[in-house]
Amino acid sequence: MVSEPVALITGVGRRVGIGAAIAERLRADGWTVVTTRWSDYDRRMPWGADETTFGMEADLADPGTPARLFDQVSAEYGVVRALVLAHCESVDSGVLDTTVESFDRHFAVNARASWLLIREFARRYPGPPGVGRIVALTSDDVVHNLPYGASKGALDRIVLAAARELGHLGITANAVNPGPVDTGWMDEPLRAELQARTPLGRLGLPRDCAGLVSFLCGPDGGWLTGQLLLSNGGFT
Repeated sequence: MVSEPVALITGVGRRVGIGAAIAERLRADGWTVVTTRWSDYDRRMPWGADETTFGMEADLADPGTPARLFDQVSAEYGVVRALVLAHCESVDSGVLDTTVESFDRHFAVNARASWLLIREFARRYPGPPGVGRIVALTSDDVVHNLPYGASKGALDRIVLAAARELGHLGITANAVNPGPVDTGWMDEPLRAELQARTPLGRLGLPRDCAGLVSFLCGPDGGWLTGQLLLSNGGFT
């Protein structure tokens, strides 16, 4: 067991990703940080798996994974006081070309797994009131990204439900939309287009989102709950 408060962050598979930046920031804040990744997903994506990252392998498409994950984290580290949902399934496709299998997998990972993780967190949370934190990363990108965007919309509603239903436990629940963040997946034309659409004149960086998550997980974030927060430099 550890003496510092424990934060569980899902989806930390790449050092350049938002999840990794959040993990680094929370460690600097004094949290014991436990992370998960799913290397098979990264191998399917153009960037490939980052073998320099460390974390528990967790296939969140399996509905039994959240309970097993919390069993392991609780046994090795103690009570989880912050749950940060940074995982996702994200494969571009639109209304006409999305397959049923892809649609179902997106909802299994992005919505169902998030609900099950939140449920495990709340069931095991012993208090004290006002300390528990849930933060989920969301997105409003849905055009030609249908299953991703639709499942993130479902995630938003799950988080809002958690804010109301878990309030008696003193747990806050918020969703953060970081907008387009440059983690190496953009080509130059897309980077230029998105930067031009951002009033602050640059793309988001992982540390931008990490700073907001740090605030929400800290003592000063205890009065914010049930919010969908845009941390995107005014991107429209």
